[in-house]
Amino acid sequence: MSESAFVPTRVRVLIVDDSAFMRTSLSRMIASEPDFEVVGTAANGTIALEKIESLDPEVVTLDVAMPGLDGLATLRCIMSRFPRPVIMVSGATDKDSEATVEALSAGAFDYVPKQMSASSLDISHIRSDLIAKIRAAAQSRRSIHKEGIARKSPSSVREIARSAGSAAGPAVVAIGASTGGPGALEEILPQLPSDFALPVLIVQHMPVGYTAPFAERLNRLCAIPVRETSQSEELLPGIIYIAASGKHMRVVRLPNSQVVIYLDIYPENARHTPSIDVMMESVAQCFGARSLGVILTGMGADGAEGMSAIFRQGGITLGQDEGTCAVYGMPRVCAERGILSRVVPLPEMATQILHLTRSRMHATAG
Repeated sequence: MSESAFVPTRVRVLIVDDSAFMRTSLSRMIASEPDFEVVGTAANGTIALEKIESLDPEVVTLDVAMPGLDGLATLRCIMSRFPRPVIMVSGATDKDSEATVEALSAGAFDYVPKQMSASSLDISHIRSDLIAKIRAAAQSRRSIHKEGIARKSPSSVREIARSAGSAAGPAVVAIGASTGGPGALEEILPQLPSDFALPVLIVQHMPVGYTAPFAERLNRLCAIPVRETSQSEELLPGIIYIAASGKHMRVVRLPNSQVVIYLDIYPENARHTPSIDVMMESVAQCFGARSLGVILTGMGADGAEGMSAIFRQGGITLGQDEGTCAVYGMPRVCAERGILSRVVPLPEMATQILHLTRSRMHATAG
């Protein structure tokens, strides 16, 4: 075999944006990586579809707000005709945030907010985030192609370690997710029935301005109420709480046994705000062995410390399996640490949550 056979192919990227400035800026960022190649740019959705067909890029970056065929409509065409990872590049307006959340539900791999200030057009600050997400998207696509049908075949729940748990069953469900999380949550949460009697706490990595429309979308899809968290509100059964972006979410048990949600910015040096670790560690402290922790698809290691805390307290910990993750990062770290009670494919996750919480729900109903 020749040496050239061992040289990894570069990630081929198509940039779609109606702004010439953005096309140039994004091209420079992406082309600066030795393993990336910008194979083309497009100023609108119609041109983008033509270039995807002719250039066959591995990853597409797609503007949300464009005249004519907008980002969302273009995404739906891509997913229907040329399915591949698409990273949405969105503005900071409420409309852009809502469209981005809808795009994630329609199959977008991830998103990068432009977050430009009124006084500057510099977007270099998004470079590291953009590069990391393009690389993760390409790796995800190559994994699917490499594993082929095996990756798409139904997998089964694997019990890894038995947790002591509690005879009364879990009293709370704590879920952490990142890249690929919105789609995963949209598959899990609508399966929870209207009589689901536990509170559900969720940290989904999102920048400021995105969690409110995400909660509103889930609320329309779910049988139980979904809302973005607010300061010092009581934790109530049968409600799904989405951590507000820009602040950490903790639960605290008061002297009168009431459990409330607190929002703050500490620790300030956390890689993600909100942090899955911060939320889950507070759940472990507050509920102990009656905690059910779930770690879903995402890059990095956020959630590993929190899931460890729940596991040490005797709670139950579920991790999404590799075959159904958009990015097998956070669940992988938990699996490698040996802190998962069970490894669960996404289509089975809601069933597992319902099975594990059934004793608690029956006790509450009684």
